[in-house]
Amino acid sequence: MKTKFAASVLSALLYVQGLLGFAALVTVLLKDRAHAGEIAIGVPPGPSMLVVR
Repeated sequence: MKTKFAASVLSALLYVQGLLGFAALVTVLLKDRAHAGEIAIGVPPGPSMLVVR
């Protein structure tokens, strides 16, 4: 009986760890995307102001 309980507890802990890892990955990806959006806000649309000679 104890082994079944221990196995179910370990299984639940692994499941929760997987969910937390997935949430952390999504958080990092969304932060990077928001940061890229902030950089793009400061750039005016249209052609570049660079002149190539």
